[in-house]
Formats: sequence, C-alpha cells, structure tokens
Amino acid sequence: MKKRVVVITGANRGIGLELAQHYSHVGRYVIGVCRQTSGELEAAAARVIEHVDVTSGESVARLAGALAGERIDLLINNAGLLQENELGCIDFDSLRIQMEVNAYGPLRVTEALMSLIPVGGKIANISSVLGSIARNDFGARYGYRASKAALNAFGKSLSVDLKPRGIAVAQLHPGYVQTGMTKGSGEITTTESVEGLTARIAALNLQNTGSFWHQRGELLPW
Repeated sequence: MKKRVVVITGANRGIGLELAQHYSHVGRYVIGVCRQTSGELEAAAARVIEHVDVTSGESVARLAGALAGERIDLLINNAGLLQENELGCIDFDSLRIQMEVNAYGPLRVTEALMSLIPVGGKIANISSVLGSIARNDFGARYGYRASKAALNAFGKSLSVDLKPRGIAVAQLHPGYVQTGMTKGSGEITTTESVEGLTARIAALNLQNTGSFWHQRGELLPW
C-alpha cells in the first residue's frame, strides 16, 4: 500500500504535536518539521527534520532538499509565533518577526515544497480568527492579527493558483487552545482542537478550496 505522507511544521509541541500524533495513529507517514525536536515528536513521527527556520530561505531550501523524492499528500503549515503588542508600546521588530514566521514562513515553505504535492494533495494553513478584520472587536495584538490576515490573503491566492494543479488549500482557526502559546489559558484542549481541524482537512476539496474555517465547521469572515 502506498504511504500517505503528512508534513507538519512546528510539530514538536502544542497543536503541531497533537496533529502529528493523530495522523500517526490513523496510519499516515508523518514527517515532523521543527527548529528543535522533542521526545514526544520522536515517538509520534516516522521522520523528524529539525533545525528548520521557516523565516530563512536557506533553511527552507535545505528542508526541500531533505524531502526531495517524497510525495506530500498533506502539508500543514502550523509553525507560529504570538507576541503581545498594544497601542502605546508597539515593538516594530516584534511585528516584523511575527510577519516573517506567521505569514512569509508558510508561503516560503509552500513554494519550496509545492512540486512534491500531487493532484489531490492538500495544504492546511493554521491561521486564527484574530486574522479576521470583520471579527476584530477588541483591538491590540497588532503583529499577530496582521500576520494572520496576511496568511489568509496568501492562502486565498495559493488556492487560486494551485487549483488548476488539483491542490486544495484551507485557512483554519484552531480555536482558543490550551497551549504554551496561550500560557494554558485556552478554552479547549489540543485534542479537541485537532478533532475539528482534521475533520475540516478531510472535508477540504477543490470546491471549497480557499475558504477560512473555524475548527468547529463554521465559515469565518475575512
């Protein structure tokens, strides 16, 4: 039987690790990509590629080289960064690095790996409802919001450009999840989040490509 390959960035902890564990459990060949591996990821993934910095073109080129010859059925751009920025004390270097990690990073990885994704392949970008301009009702988090809004724009363009190649793309909000990023203050567990995320990925096709979904199943406004 042909192996079904899932590549996940930021796979060493949090949602990325939970995704790796899920897809491994259902029989996928999981390749975990991260800056620094973890024991949990080593146990879950069939293969781990560490020391990957999604903000570096050179680093992502090495990742593409390491994956040469693979057929990637599902690419999950999960690596992300949240830093607080409020009006009156905005750190513009913080805004820049969040844009590099959260927006440019997924685009850089996708461009480097898209030749390995076959007809019928899928790309899932882990976005956030905080990237929705229409749903912004409490301000702040300037860098995170802007970077996720940019990711949504990139993802929508990717869906248009890759549709003729038979590749579907989704932007997915994982919910407010109890992870290190949220300092454990989320409303749902990583397991609950991943149950929804994987259901949305399973339902992704060329008819709904380009959409922005909550993990619960509702379409989110841009």
